[in-house]
Amino acid sequence: MIRCITFSFLIGLCSNYIGQRINFNTQKNWSLNKKELLLNVGATQFLGDLGGSNPGGYDYSLRDWDWESIGFNVGVGYRYRFHPMFATTSMLSYVMVRGDDAHSEEFVRKARNLHFKSSMFELQQRLEVILFSVEKFSPTYNLPGQRGGKRRNQQYYIFGGVGLTYFNPKAQYTDGRWYALRPLMTEGQDKPYSPLAFTLPMGFGFRVGLGAEWRIGLEASYNTVFSDYLDDVSGVCGDPASYSNDPIAAYFVNPSDPAITIQVPSGSVGGYNWFGPGYQRGDDKQRDSYYRLNLVLVKNITYKDYGRQRIKTSKTKVNGTKIR
Repeated sequence: MIRCITFSFLIGLCSNYIGQRINFNTQKNWSLNKKELLLNVGATQFLGDLGGSNPGGYDYSLRDWDWESIGFNVGVGYRYRFHPMFATTSMLSYVMVRGDDAHSEEFVRKARNLHFKSSMFELQQRLEVILFSVEKFSPTYNLPGQRGGKRRNQQYYIFGGVGLTYFNPKAQYTDGRWYALRPLMTEGQDKPYSPLAFTLPMGFGFRVGLGAEWRIGLEASYNTVFSDYLDDVSGVCGDPASYSNDPIAAYFVNPSDPAITIQVPSGSVGGYNWFGPGYQRGDDKQRDSYYRLNLVLVKNITYKDYGRQRIKTSKTKVNGTKIR
């Protein structure tokens, strides 16, 4: 699906290249779209220590896609276009990501039997580069501030930025309830890891006009998180005996499934002791990350300002004289 979207994006981008060279935004055109409100809603896919595709192990790759662990996100934002080719966007999003070793057919992951879901509240500031656009200022096109004619208002862009996220990984206990994992310190930490982390989003998208004030589009992004604890897994296994007073914490330290673990070839991963205290639980040399694929709805809030300006500056003839 991602490949199809990328291919469609490139085809659409190339088809507008010739027209773009002749009809690139003028000051008059792009200034009609300076201020916009955004609503994003779509799917997420986690890339980290838990879950993943079969056989797994594809770091930072779409090949590690796990359809059963798709999450969701929703966000609102404000976009300010300060140049025909550049805009800056502030986004506030709620993001849900998931991962589950039970979805993997790879022996070690499946036997490890860890899972999580994490609610994230993320603030991003990003810079957009508008690669190509078709925004001809003419009665022929239904642009913001214009009426009638054929609707044609398109943008193709790439973006990058920086963000700050708050995350809270949880897992489901045998009683069916979901418990926050950070306070349990499941890897034997001296103190809980920070629930805050910086992020680096980058991606691409396109938008098409729906009328004088609205646009709709698709946007895909890859988000690097400067933490390896988005899924509560990073280093080595803790010792369940150290959590004797907290059976819930002891369970989440090592919920490995003996029925599966006993089948793991001892020569390749060390047999059952692979999940013993001090053995590798995750990969602390790689940060967690996630994808987003969003439907984007855009409201132009520059339009009304421009309309009032036209009313004030354009007057009808009075006594045979046109005044402005």
